[in-house]
Amino acid sequence: MATHITEFSSEVRERIGYYVYRLIDPRNGQTFYVGKGQGNRVFQHVAGALTLSDEERETDSEKLKAIHQIHAAGLDVIHVIHRHNMDEKTALEVEAALIDATPGLTNIQGGTNSNDYGPMHVNELERLYKAEILDVGEEKCLLIKVRQEMVEDRGLYEATRYCWKLNKARLDSVKYVIATVNGIVREVYSPTDWYPVEGRWAFNGLVAPDKSSWKYKRIPDQYRRKGMASPCLYVNV
Repeated sequence: MATHITEFSSEVRERIGYYVYRLIDPRNGQTFYVGKGQGNRVFQHVAGALTLSDEERETDSEKLKAIHQIHAAGLDVIHVIHRHNMDEKTALEVEAALIDATPGLTNIQGGTNSNDYGPMHVNELERLYKAEILDVGEEKCLLIKVRQEMVEDRGLYEATRYCWKLNKARLDSVKYVIATVNGIVREVYSPTDWYPVEGRWAFNGLVAPDKSSWKYKRIPDQYRRKGMASPCLYVNV
């Protein structure tokens, strides 16, 4: 039987470069987390989870809860290196593709650029690149990229308005919030107020009928560049 290891040897660390890994639940064989890293990053989730206090465990993420449940059952998390010996940019692309292709993950965030270049039906791709490009002129806007699964789960308005890491000083100038899904404008809202939610911001608002002409247009490529980490972009603010 193979020995369960909790860290790589120095020889391995020196040779594997950036890698993409999966954490697997041995109780059902399902991947519950995907990540990328170097060195011993793949093992750090389990090591960190097992050192938390009882109080900290009460606010665990779904990933850490899964780790605790696996260990409570007397089992070990299965660590699999999905692909290795990559540079960081390639590893980010592989990680994003694997996250997009694996249902039921405990990852809090999607893969890099998944909002812009993630899974789409072929009809969506056709519609995206044939659509007229959005031009907001001098209007002060906040563009929010919403994932399709969030819309299906919560509805477009709820998925758009709640809640994001934003700069409150800039929000005071925002006149319109543009909700986009897969690069296409789905709705435009006029926020009536903003309120804090545990270090993030949410808004209440109404559909902006005067901007109905913006719907179903494609956001400019400058707002879809690879490497843009935040799903929220200020325009003219």
